[in-house]
Amino acid sequence: MNAKKLVLLLLIASAVTLFVVLDASRFFSLAHLQRSHAALMEAYAREPLQVIATYFSLYLAVAALSMPGAVILTLAGGAVFGLGWGLLIVSFASSLGATVSFLLARYVLRDSLEARFAKRLAEINRGIAKDGALYLFTLRLIPLVPFFMVNLLMGLTRMKPLTFYAVSQLGMLAGTAVYVNAGTQLAQLVSLKDVLSPGLLGALVLLGVFPLVARGGVAWVQRRKVYASWLAAKPRKFDRNLIVIGAGAGGLVSAYIAAAVKAKVTLVESHKMGGDCLNYGCVPSKALIKSAKIAHHMRHASRYGLQDAPAVFSFKAVMQRIEAVIRAIEPHDSVARYTALGVDVVQGHAKIINPWTVEITLPDTSTQRLTTRSIIIAAGAQPGTPSLPGLDAVGALTSDTLWAAFAQLDALPQRIVVLGGGPIGCELAQSFARLGAQVTQVERAPRLLLNEDSEVSAFVRTALEADGVQVLTDHQALRCEKSDSNKTLWAMHQGQEIRIPFDALICAVGRTARLTGYGLEDLGLSTDRTIETNDYLQTLYPNIYAAGDVAGPYQFTHVAAHQAWYAAVNALFGSFKTFKVDYRVIPRATFTAPEVARVGLNEQEASAQGIAYEVTKYGIDDLDRALADSEAQGFVKVLTKPDKDHILGVTIVGTHAADVLAEYVLAMKHGLGLNKILGTIHTYPTLSEANKYAAGEWKKAHQPKALLEWVRRFHDWRRG
Repeated sequence: MNAKKLVLLLLIASAVTLFVVLDASRFFSLAHLQRSHAALMEAYAREPLQVIATYFSLYLAVAALSMPGAVILTLAGGAVFGLGWGLLIVSFASSLGATVSFLLARYVLRDSLEARFAKRLAEINRGIAKDGALYLFTLRLIPLVPFFMVNLLMGLTRMKPLTFYAVSQLGMLAGTAVYVNAGTQLAQLVSLKDVLSPGLLGALVLLGVFPLVARGGVAWVQRRKVYASWLAAKPRKFDRNLIVIGAGAGGLVSAYIAAAVKAKVTLVESHKMGGDCLNYGCVPSKALIKSAKIAHHMRHASRYGLQDAPAVFSFKAVMQRIEAVIRAIEPHDSVARYTALGVDVVQGHAKIINPWTVEITLPDTSTQRLTTRSIIIAAGAQPGTPSLPGLDAVGALTSDTLWAAFAQLDALPQRIVVLGGGPIGCELAQSFARLGAQVTQVERAPRLLLNEDSEVSAFVRTALEADGVQVLTDHQALRCEKSDSNKTLWAMHQGQEIRIPFDALICAVGRTARLTGYGLEDLGLSTDRTIETNDYLQTLYPNIYAAGDVAGPYQFTHVAAHQAWYAAVNALFGSFKTFKVDYRVIPRATFTAPEVARVGLNEQEASAQGIAYEVTKYGIDDLDRALADSEAQGFVKVLTKPDKDHILGVTIVGTHAADVLAEYVLAMKHGLGLNKILGTIHTYPTLSEANKYAAGEWKKAHQPKALLEWVRRFHDWRRG
């Protein structure tokens, strides 16, 4: 806290102390007001403007400093000035005083509290930005809520002062009128309890609740308006409680939850159960990475005291192994398993006809219509392809199509170009290079993995180049050409066209949500990049939800499964209780060698958001297990609040980084700091010890040096 704030706080404390020491509260009692009433009326008759100014200033000070006495002053306003002028004067004095109190709390306390509770206050401020005026108005109408508490708490938020003043002026008017009117009948008052009878208090509470009820009514009218053109199509009875479109991670989890709580659920999949992750993404790519890693170890066996050997293998056998891995995992996501769980699984293409009806086109082209109370759209995403001239002519592949295409080959293509420097592009480029291909990776951005810190990008680039990948960043792909059997990609770099010959071209430039063909346009749902949803994953129609890649904002399998819980529970039980989807702690990983894993903020994100942070870094090259495994490369980088062990984010670069990250995910989820990690026993020798040593680095940097100096003197004294 700076000097100005400290001085202001001391002045406020002094004023309150004087109020108590001088027993000023005796002047703010009903009895004193009744005894002084005649004198006040005389003074007002002689010097009306002076009395009004003095009264206004006193009321302003009492309200601003949150001192007791506002109720008596309000009664005095009615007793001296009458109902009309009293209400006018008190209304402005109380609102301005409340606003000064609001600003004092903001100036003195908000910055320090935001530094300590940034995430919680950020969530509160999002709510304030959306509904703050309504909630403030409601609180102002209810006398049971202490007004000074409202002033202080609102001052800690990001509400605009003008909004606070205007809403307070309006919201406090009803309660102010009650007290001012009571003041006009001062002689008849025996105690303050006479002002607010139980009936009047109840009426004011109902008045306060009214905005919330009205808001619910408005929401009901809006829902009716959304459904207005479809009401004739709404069935009286429904075939299903829930229909889920898409059997990827989001759809499978949604259907599983519905079946587990005994709802009648239909899961519709037009292609393969398990979706992209099982068939084209996570599973086959990780199987490929493992085979490539073994080939790499064979060629570098001398690192482990063995003899280097050529990695002799059948590429067809490698691809057959990948297919075998998929088949081994398939039963987890199969029709048979989900049918046994109680899910009605239908193979076909689903189209939403109206908010309660889904039409399914079956493989034999026949159709089936089902009615349902709720729908979850979990159709996933597909690889995007750049609009390059000649791309189709050269037979470009994507991260989806390459598996089937390469499975037909007897040998790995010798020259492979990978378009894209994101996680998928980096994983594929390194794997095929380790298997022996000449791989060129083309990225138009100035570096790989643009969402990671620059040092992470540099680390990964060095690793890829060490494995033989030619990394061409800042290269804009222009066109593809094919002449006989020769294929070429032309790219622009620093004003010059670069020729890159290849045998196979893989596009890994991102994925786009599957939004067409499901009837979304006919329903008026937004189909720009993703389906627009609210905090509960509801679309424009409250009974239609979206989860996974179609909803965004993350394209991770584990996030799709995470969203699916919220979508399913809200769809089935939203009439009683709804749950906002929680994105606070989202882990991610890129499975290159070394791996890159992250949760929370990295440095570039914290800087962009203006969040103060401190960096603690531990080099894995010093870790015993990493040295024993000849994998001693990488680091653990932890971002914490300045001088606090509260974790803002963690980036790990190294072998098995995604596994090591799990401890930090747990810690951040449950608010555990680095001191807790340091105090946890980690098995020796394991890679997870890197987390303990990173926490130790933070502790070392925050040693209580003055205290340790006294401890040293104590030990010197003990030795005599």
